[in-house]
Amino acid sequence: MLLIMTGFAQIGRSQTDVLAYEKLTFDSQKEQAIWTSGDENPFHLFQAVQADKIVSEDAWTVLVKDLDSKASKSGTDVNFLRQIFQKSHQKLFKKYEQHSTFNLMLSEGQFDCVSGSAALGMLLERYGYEFDIIETDYHVFIAVNLEGEKIVLESTLPVGGMITSPSEVEKYLDAYKPKESATLRAVNQRLAGPEIDYSDNTIFRKVTLTQLAGLQYYNDAIVHFNAQAFGQAVEQLSKAYLLYPSDRILSLRELSIDLAYKTYGYELKK
Repeated sequence: MLLIMTGFAQIGRSQTDVLAYEKLTFDSQKEQAIWTSGDENPFHLFQAVQADKIVSEDAWTVLVKDLDSKASKSGTDVNFLRQIFQKSHQKLFKKYEQHSTFNLMLSEGQFDCVSGSAALGMLLERYGYEFDIIETDYHVFIAVNLEGEKIVLESTLPVGGMITSPSEVEKYLDAYKPKESATLRAVNQRLAGPEIDYSDNTIFRKVTLTQLAGLQYYNDAIVHFNAQAFGQAVEQLSKAYLLYPSDRILSLRELSIDLAYKTYGYELKK
């Protein structure tokens, strides 16, 4: 499921239409160390965006220790799944804030659908659950496959965010599934939550934890894009594309390059 981080350099070199790995610009030495360390732990990859904001991992350590003590007794059942969801909200997910990075979640408890789903995904993997991370146009959530049934984990809803009723799960999933005639709208809209526009959905696909980390870079790039800092947006989108070569990441990168020239008159490397 996971892309081994030691493969990043090779992936970067193969994507000649985007920046080569060696030409990436990092915001801090910590970020560069994460990309070049060969560490296979996805936890660290999620820490790469705004890596200088890492304050403490204590909240994560306490959560994992608590769940570890209960895991051997429960196994992969619905009750332990509920504990994962509830304790994540108690110890990590303190306040929903659009565009909250994984590091902000660890240090200040601010989270969004990307950082929240990242935390839940890594916990589910740790405890042996079968699950899918679902990317939609403006949102990310998790669908757990448990004993032939699907359970939705909606990280942005502390109350009612674990959906177990088959009819409610089906209703939730159907709301996000795209219509055949729909086309992708604005590419500069962040993956947000919990207030979602369900009209004209175009994206409904499974992503890995590594690809989700790419979407965190995509979110960060949109902040720069909307501030007309197109150079910084391109840098973040180049990293996002190496982790997750999706059409919308590439489209926003091309648009950022185009607007940099039209707005400021400078050309960015393609």
